[in-house]
Amino acid sequence: MNKILLFIPMYNCERQIVRVLGQLDEEIQKYLSEVIIINNRSTDNGEAVVEEFVEKSKFMIPVSLLRNKENYGLGGSHKVAFDYALKNHFDYVIVLHGDDQGHINNLLPYLKNKEYEKYDCFLGARFKKGAQLDGYSAFRTLGNKVYNLLFSIVVNKKIYDLGSGLNMYAIGMLKDKFYLKYKDNLMFNYCMILGASYYKHKMFFFPIRWSEDDQVSNVKMVNQAIVVLKLLGSYVINKRKFVEAEHRDNPLFKYEAEVIYTNEIKSAN
Repeated sequence: MNKILLFIPMYNCERQIVRVLGQLDEEIQKYLSEVIIINNRSTDNGEAVVEEFVEKSKFMIPVSLLRNKENYGLGGSHKVAFDYALKNHFDYVIVLHGDDQGHINNLLPYLKNKEYEKYDCFLGARFKKGAQLDGYSAFRTLGNKVYNLLFSIVVNKKIYDLGSGLNMYAIGMLKDKFYLKYKDNLMFNYCMILGASYYKHKMFFFPIRWSEDDQVSNVKMVNQAIVVLKLLGSYVINKRKFVEAEHRDNPLFKYEAEVIYTNEIKSAN
């Protein structure tokens, strides 16, 4: 059986995080070996909410809450989780955002039939046939589809989503840590798509349900458009230089987090 880590990034989403943890029913837990929630220095009451929910719930697997040493951004939290997965010898890591926009049940059929084993990147897609968007504006949908088209042309592969709230990666593709110099913010996933294409990692997109209700978006559309186009342009000009370049504004030697809570259930793997 594959050893699978579920990583939930959390930042100021105390109202949503319990709904995300509530998605982890007994059927889902059968396919997971451990869950880590990584708090990126939130200023709300999220940590206490997580501890209270886990204490009252009947989890069959280890659940730990980690706190980043600094606010590393969403990409930086990914790097903390990837490092954790590598050090603890997991086979795969699933990313499920803590704002309750993605739904892990969309991954369940593939966990059952193990189709994900054929790929390095098994990526949730909001804009693939069969996907369901709840509360997402037509303007933002159009903008994302334009981005997807541009990236598809550049990497010569159909790209259905540049960064949904539900993704799965094989640990084997992460061992050389090619992602360390990628941006620590929301652009991290965009860089991952380009890096995966350059290194010929096998990608597959599966349709997901994506909901927007009481979440607060951190994306500023105009600024994002400029940054994305610059990012894509630099890849087009020199692919090798892009994947080897330093993309971070504040490069760090280490991405560190401390475990501040665990339910103390030992992994069976």
